[in-house]
Amino acid sequence: MESATAEAVSKDRMVSAKVNARGEIDELRFHTSKYRTMAPAELSAAVLDVIGRARAEMEQRVADALGPVAPGTPESRAEVIRGGDPSAFLAELGLDFPGPPRP
Repeated sequence: MESATAEAVSKDRMVSAKVNARGEIDELRFHTSKYRTMAPAELSAAVLDVIGRARAEMEQRVADALGPVAPGTPESRAEVIRGGDPSAFLAELGLDFPGPPRP
């Protein structure tokens, strides 16, 4: 998995992003010059969309690869990989999640 990458391309094929198995951006490429005339918010949305889709694909691939050797359901593993709430994953393992500290 260390050398695995996932790539997403925008619908208009203007921009693509490639991420590694840790979800880090390995490549961001503009295939046309359309970005030069886009509003900043529109360009930002296009870039964030392709990065998000590439990361989601890689998260799923990592979760699927861990399936045969890792405990829990694919959904709970994917949630933990995304950095989300680990409580469902821990509950499947019969462990209590202490939750946030009380003030």
